[in-house]
Amino acid sequence: MKNYKQLYIIIGFLLLSSMTSCEKLIEVDLPANQIASDQVFVDVQTADAVLAGLYSGLRDNSPFAGDQSGKLLGLYTDDLDFYSTTATNGLPEIAKNLQDDSNASIYTDWSTAYKQIYVANTILEGIDQSQSIAEVDRNRIKGEALLVRSILLLYLQQVYGDIPYPLTTNYQVNQYISKTTAVQVLVQLTTDLKASVNLLSDTYRNAERIFPNRKMAELLLAKVYMLEGKWTEAEVLLKGIIQSPLYQFQTDVTKVFLKSGTHILWQLKPKNSGDATKESGTYYFVNAAPSNIALSTDLVSSFSSTDLRKQNWIATVTVNGTSWHRCEKYKNRTANTTEYSIITRLEEVYLLLAEALVQQDKIEGALPYVNKTRERASLLPLEMPLTKENALKEIGFENRREFFTEMGHRFFDLKRTGKLDATLQNKPNWKSYHRFWPIPQKDILLNVNLKPQNEGY
Repeated sequence: MKNYKQLYIIIGFLLLSSMTSCEKLIEVDLPANQIASDQVFVDVQTADAVLAGLYSGLRDNSPFAGDQSGKLLGLYTDDLDFYSTTATNGLPEIAKNLQDDSNASIYTDWSTAYKQIYVANTILEGIDQSQSIAEVDRNRIKGEALLVRSILLLYLQQVYGDIPYPLTTNYQVNQYISKTTAVQVLVQLTTDLKASVNLLSDTYRNAERIFPNRKMAELLLAKVYMLEGKWTEAEVLLKGIIQSPLYQFQTDVTKVFLKSGTHILWQLKPKNSGDATKESGTYYFVNAAPSNIALSTDLVSSFSSTDLRKQNWIATVTVNGTSWHRCEKYKNRTANTTEYSIITRLEEVYLLLAEALVQQDKIEGALPYVNKTRERASLLPLEMPLTKENALKEIGFENRREFFTEMGHRFFDLKRTGKLDATLQNKPNWKSYHRFWPIPQKDILLNVNLKPQNEGY
């Protein structure tokens, strides 16, 4: 993790200059179009500029960028296959479970997350010290920064296990920071997300839902509760989201990935007007064998031929009698005016609630929630009698068919339900310790307190 002694805001771009080294920041004078960080939180406009930089970082270079975690974790599990024979970016090793602590893609995944966590901490420190910004704006800014930091740390905890949990921008602290146990990370996330819930409003501050609200914080808190086996607490939060007048279930499978949907909890806007989502390019190939990524046969075969998601979200490419399949969720690759990258949508809330209810042996009460996505896809609804084991299995199937290539859903669902090892044991080179990725060697060399390395690496 890089640390910085001073942060600048480029006013013309409203973004953080967070890629410059500590030494260079000290050596150079402030350019005329920049202001020092201790001046940023004097008014809400400059504070919001820093916050805008945080969201830009999420969109462009973080695990929540549309071309990052969905691809990495899709290859790592069983939803994607990798075809390049010349790639040196670490993806071939991830797809074959041969990754090590020098893997380039894993280092990018880890380091980009911590860069955005640093930016979030900058905002939290600055807003806490501000005396001139109105309380309502301070609460909103702090609540959003806590939420973004939390979603990144939850991702890191699930992928890497015990992780550093930085709460400051002080480089003297961060350069020697130790790991926090996975259990304690969840405890701290509960505290942070409860604070975010109390600070944020249900009302979106932008009609396009490109900034998260209180309900998004409640969803993250429900996810933490489910990882801790607190099913009742999760049920209350998830039902509150579903019952909110802000959200309506999208009943048309062809409209799920349109930015205007009221089933969307949070999405990220492309950088420029007309830009395609990163997802639309990442999974696209046409009229030739894939040279990079394609949907796995195992994934495609999990759909029935009548499933409308297979018909609308998957395209088949056949060359010389051989067929491959690509993801077609986001369809606009040029002049895009209708699609943003969705981070979370209501369908996830329905399936999480179904899972939480089944875990409490409320199987009959869970079925309407899992049947929502099934019936929209023209599948027959699940009916009683259904055992707890089979109900959880069906929810797992539905999660896979609904969320393939979306933000690593398959990986997180399998981990949460304890099925990662059993599901992937037939993958080449799979070992039980692969439930976590290695901490990048570069950071361990810089900070020995990150030892011990994760098991197996």
